Amino acid sequence: MKRLAVSLFFSLLIVFLVSAGCTNTPAPVPEPVATTVVTTVTPAPTPAPTQNPFPNASALNVASAFGSGTKTGELTVTGFTVRPTYSWVDPSWNSPREQKESSDPLDTQKGYNTKKPGDGNTFLFVYLSVTSTGTEAVWAPSPAQIAVIHGGKSYTYSPLASEKTVVDGELGKQYDFQLGSGGTGGYVQPGKSNTVKGFLIYEIPASFTPDTTFVVANAGAQTQSVWKLA
Repeated sequence: MKRLAVSLFFSLLIVFLVSAGCTNTPAPVPEPVATTVVTTVTPAPTPAPTQNPFPNASALNVASAFGSGTKTGELTVTGFTVRPTYSWVDPSWNSPREQKESSDPLDTQKGYNTKKPGDGNTFLFVYLSVTSTGTEAVWAPSPAQIAVIHGGKSYTYSPLASEKTVVDGELGKQYDFQLGSGGTGGYVQPGKSNTVKGFLIYEIPASFTPDTTFVVANAGAQTQSVWKLA
């Protein structure tokens, strides 16, 4: 009888504990929530196209006519050369004082003077020819009427000391000295045998590119000729 009472006591105790919530029920595990990451991509700006100021520019060695009536001619840009420096000599510039004024003493050797451009610049030699195609002599464009255009800026030629100035490596003379006037234009007699050839020197940015650089010549009030270097 005593054993039955003990057994009944433990049974009642278990029922009491269960009803009192003393048993450990595992907490539910929360389900993971999917997260969406949104990345905003900013498109790169489209560079503006480089505008060509002279879409109808001629290639090198293409002649451009100028003049009228019996006084006509052809002006041609035949080529170009780029030089970071150039050397020159002139009979009137051989004294030590004059050489010192034109260049540093160490740059003067055997009568030659070294011409250097400004920082970030270089020298552009442009080669020209003029032929009189009429029956009378024609007045050729002066170098002041011939400019180099690059990056929206116009560059005028850098004149040499005189018509006797010799630039090392150049067989010809400065274009206007070939006309015999120096600094201006001059008459060119008819016929290809009287064709005038020469060069003009321009100091321009060393970063220039030939395909964006132009030679513009105003041969007359109503005549403008343009060549692209490349």
